[in-house]
Amino acid sequence: MFVALDDASQIVGFYSLSAFTLSLDEMPGDIAAKLPRYDHIPAALIGRLARHEQVRGQGIGEILIADALQRIVNVAQDLAVFAIVVEAKNRAASDFYQSFGFIPFPLHPNRLFMLTSTAASALT
Repeated sequence: MFVALDDASQIVGFYSLSAFTLSLDEMPGDIAAKLPRYDHIPAALIGRLARHEQVRGQGIGEILIADALQRIVNVAQDLAVFAIVVEAKNRAASDFYQSFGFIPFPLHPNRLFMLTSTAASALT
C-alpha cells in the first residue's frame, strides 16, 4: 500500500497495486485487435485509491493516480503489463478516472482501463 501524508504526517490518501489479468474478450474490439492473442492479458490493478474528505480539491487524488501510473510504467519496463485497471465505486469516481484517459469496459462500466503504453506516453 502507498500512502500520502500531510505536513503533520497524517494519512490523507492511499492506494494499492496488484497483479491482474484481463480476458481478451472483455476488451473493446478495436483495442483487443492490437493486443497479443493470449487467453489472458497481464495487467496491473490500482486498488481502492482514496483521499481524505478534508483534502478534497487539493489535488491529492491526482497526485496519487500519477504516482500509481508512474510506478506501473516503471515496472512495465521489465515485466509485461499491457493495461492498468481500476474499479470505480461510483459515477464520480468513474468520471475522475476517465478524466485521466481511463476507458470503461463495455460490459462492466465501473471497471476502467488504460493501456500501459498510453500511460507511458502521458507521463513523458
